[in-house]
Amino acid sequence: MSSNQDNVGHKHSGAELCEAGKNLYATALRSGQVSRAEAADAPCLVDLSLLRPDPDDAQWLRPVPPSLALNQLIYPIEREIQERRQLAMSIAGTFEPFMTMTAQDLSTRHAITVLEGLGIINAALDRVTAECSEELLTVQPGSGRRPDTLEHGLRRAEPLLKNGVKMRTLYQHTARHHPSTLAYVERVSPYGVEVRTLEEIIDRLIIVDRKVAFVPARSDRQVALELRHEGLVRYLVGVFEQFWLHATPWEEQLSYAPELDGITSVQRSIAKLLVEGHVDDSIARRLGMNVRTCRAHIAKLNATLGSGSRAQLGYLIAQSGILGDDAGTL
Repeated sequence: MSSNQDNVGHKHSGAELCEAGKNLYATALRSGQVSRAEAADAPCLVDLSLLRPDPDDAQWLRPVPPSLALNQLIYPIEREIQERRQLAMSIAGTFEPFMTMTAQDLSTRHAITVLEGLGIINAALDRVTAECSEELLTVQPGSGRRPDTLEHGLRRAEPLLKNGVKMRTLYQHTARHHPSTLAYVERVSPYGVEVRTLEEIIDRLIIVDRKVAFVPARSDRQVALELRHEGLVRYLVGVFEQFWLHATPWEEQLSYAPELDGITSVQRSIAKLLVEGHVDDSIARRLGMNVRTCRAHIAKLNATLGSGSRAQLGYLIAQSGILGDDAGTL
């Protein structure tokens, strides 16, 4: 007798009866038997032990009573359920001693979690931000993020905004000229998202419900820290609020300080960082501009102040008075 896998055109799951099988089984119950030739069209009846050979005549098959057949089919399923229930109880028993640990012990141990790899970082961000119910604070340094990054951020933020979560974001002034960032702000503004900008801000920061914070742990942003320590998160909220207090709302025009002796406010910011000892890459990163633009401003400073070298430029900046009281001492 061929199985249903060998019977072309008669394929279905092992515990399933096709229409031909149902009809033939009903016929066998009424008449008390069916021929093997008839059963060839529904091999599932034999596979499920619903038909058995007639002990008196090998050409005929007799139906197994439905109640007996049902018990035969259900028993292995019930046994598997029982085995899985016992396995679940065993696993629960294994973890029971750990469940007695105090919440304080667990919170202390997991106050700082290291996240390695962009995929793991984004997965953690998605998981935590999806649970946000009140407030999302973000600091996004640089001149602007890539369009695909902003799109991912929008997908993460939109469900929260529709649920009434408040969101505040800090960018650098240079982001005001970034097309993708402009488009992003335009899309989230109808939800009441507040955006402000500063000339110089801290590195990237995300704070969820003032309970969890994410900060980069490496310059390439392939490693991040997930912070749940109450004191650390509270401190970072305070840092955010201080920057927010001095930032310019997105909808307001920037009030640049007038040029002083031909030196713009941006160039004065660069001059201040030069005096503090920062190199070109560091200055560009802190002010959210590319290195080429930064070096162009430094060249203008050189020309304006009449400097012939980087060392002389630092001295001339300090002596020129363009930094006011912020010049410091060389």
